[in-house]
Amino acid sequence: MQNIRLLESMFNQSQLKGKEYLLNLDVDRLIAPCYEAAGQQAKKIRYGGWEEKEIAGHSLGHWLSAAAAMYSVTEDSQLKEKIDYALTEIANVQSFDVDGYVSGFPRDCFDRVFTGDFEVGHFNLGGSWVPWYSIDKIYAGLIDVYQLLKDDRALEIVKRLADWAYNGLRYLNEEQFQRMLICEHGGMMEVFANLYVLTEEKRYLELAERFYHRAVLDPLANKQDDLEGKHANTQFPKVIGAAKLYNITGNQKYRTIAEYFWDQVVHYRTYAIGGNSIREHFGPENNEELGILTTETCNTYNMLILTELLFEWNPSAHYYDYYERALYNHILASQDPDSGMKTYFVSSQPGHFKVYHSHDHSFWCCTGTGMENPARYNRRIFERIDNRLYVHLFIPAEWNDGELIVNQQTKFPYHESTTIQMEKADEGIKEIAIRKPTWAAGDIVIKLNGRVVTPVESNGYLLIRADFRNGDQITCSLPMNLHRYYAKDDRTKQVLMYGPIILAGALGRENYPERDILEDHLALNHHPLINVPTLVTDSPLEEQVTCTDQGRLYFETDAIGYPGQQRMKLKPFYDIHHERYTIYWYVMSHALYKERGDAELKRKAKEQQIIVDEVTPHEQQPEIEHHMQAVRSSSGYNNDVHSGWRDARDGGYFSYQLKVEQDREMYLYVTYNRGDFTMEENGRSYQRHFDILLEGEVIATEHFTKPNIGALYGKRYPIPSRLLADKDYVTVTFSAKEDAIAGGVYHVRMLNEASFFS
Repeated sequence: MQNIRLLESMFNQSQLKGKEYLLNLDVDRLIAPCYEAAGQQAKKIRYGGWEEKEIAGHSLGHWLSAAAAMYSVTEDSQLKEKIDYALTEIANVQSFDVDGYVSGFPRDCFDRVFTGDFEVGHFNLGGSWVPWYSIDKIYAGLIDVYQLLKDDRALEIVKRLADWAYNGLRYLNEEQFQRMLICEHGGMMEVFANLYVLTEEKRYLELAERFYHRAVLDPLANKQDDLEGKHANTQFPKVIGAAKLYNITGNQKYRTIAEYFWDQVVHYRTYAIGGNSIREHFGPENNEELGILTTETCNTYNMLILTELLFEWNPSAHYYDYYERALYNHILASQDPDSGMKTYFVSSQPGHFKVYHSHDHSFWCCTGTGMENPARYNRRIFERIDNRLYVHLFIPAEWNDGELIVNQQTKFPYHESTTIQMEKADEGIKEIAIRKPTWAAGDIVIKLNGRVVTPVESNGYLLIRADFRNGDQITCSLPMNLHRYYAKDDRTKQVLMYGPIILAGALGRENYPERDILEDHLALNHHPLINVPTLVTDSPLEEQVTCTDQGRLYFETDAIGYPGQQRMKLKPFYDIHHERYTIYWYVMSHALYKERGDAELKRKAKEQQIIVDEVTPHEQQPEIEHHMQAVRSSSGYNNDVHSGWRDARDGGYFSYQLKVEQDREMYLYVTYNRGDFTMEENGRSYQRHFDILLEGEVIATEHFTKPNIGALYGKRYPIPSRLLADKDYVTVTFSAKEDAIAGGVYHVRMLNEASFFS
């Protein structure tokens, strides 16, 4: 990364905007929760959003990683000063703990874990919200500062923190350790693998391998896809950690995990823009469900890191075909070019829009990885391996490692060519390898100093072999055309692309929210959609689309948008901000449209109007954001019905706070499973017998005893208006009878209309 400098381009502009955001953040506010966790007075108030919760401190770690990376590619002196100050402050906080603990929350939860007697769930450990996940970011930030800036202070701090963890965890037996790993724990395996590489101290390698989560990684090692229903971003760091361990140990199992996982995610669980997951979770294979909460940006950040590692083992162009698609269409598209704010999810729901974090009061996980992304644009444009220089990406940039200086000049994707100029040749470089992209629309012509050469093709790269000299110039054509991406679950859901670039429908600002830069990333989930036309044509869709501005890649369809025979405008998805859009179009023949019409779009738009609020149980963010309270409650995922659930038993309960609309009739709509009935467990018989309470008052009692296997179904409960008086939110509780179970509950909705859901 430090050998590559961006030249003027949209990536360069995005990087500068990202740097501006890093400089605007106040280190004293980022480190404030660390002082408070140590029982000390902070110099300034902490930031809001997630930094006010138990996950506090993760943003400081992300900022360290981002600032170190950004300084390494820009050498901005202000950033260096802020990093120096941050290290001084972190060392000061660390001095208050005899064992070297430093984080944005007290160590009590870890102290409970170290005893071996602790409570654990998917997102809670020792009474705290994902503590290893949060502290992992501080570990990683300090390691990045040391690796990129060679500042010994960062290594000293992180080694003390690592020794605190090692000493606390060494007394856990294997069963206790694996039980601890049920809770999301971020990249702790990678952290200790990296520390071992930096220090060669074997205790760090020992601890890295102990963070191997058998329940998730063993199936991958056996090439079994058990990903459905799993929280997606929890798994990526585990797999990256396994890849790092392969590099250290050579254990083939670790490589199999990484390669199999990458293949399954990219080929069976990835959307057109290169992102994955819906509501933060993996769905079934080949199910490209559209929705507002798709393609969490953190996931794609992690997939790019994993892709880089896999290429080193197997230098194949298909890795950078994916990398390019995700970089342009998700990562670049996730930053607002005006404010520098980032997205959490990128909606794939036709007619929706991007939602960005606020400057001071969000600090979501994707705010953190979003800080890092702009500095990472440099990473793999070029890559030097032995006597070969790879050109992976067609982005204006300079490679300079002191011995070899190479410039890439291009206006890609607006022009269909790139030029590689050897400013300073190196006798050690005998081959230039240019990726032959899968989207190439014709023969690629390569010239060396104006003369056509015939390259050798190897693993998807075009190899130019020569005794390169100063001033040598390679030109490469990059022929592009319009083509379509088809959704894996429905070929009528289609995406228009130009080369690797997603061309999304630009749908304007009809009924647009007042703000799309928000503290709460869920606040606009039920903002009304608009009617998005269906594209109706009996001819190939590409023939119905015309370029109106080659300099900006703006396109327009013929009058094939139904109803109304509208002409639809398209432009690169990375250029769409603060307006509605659609990535996916429903594309039909006239006969199919007559049969199906735009029923699916109308159904979704109607749902948006009548669903006031909803919770999907077993999913981290929906349950946290709806202030779940639970006693003797558990959750899981049912592969038969492709849905998560939650229940409670033995007099236990779980509750959510849901939004309501005043002066409207309100209905609670709960989804159950017909297969849930009397259950035998540990010699005890449990009936499904429970009360549903709203604001503490019973509004219904359910008693399920007869099985009817095979489907989810819903029940609607009218809410007495007196329970809603002067309220914006109400608490809905599912309370189990003694020796009985409440639920399972698979979905909870608050509706303002009775008739839509059956």
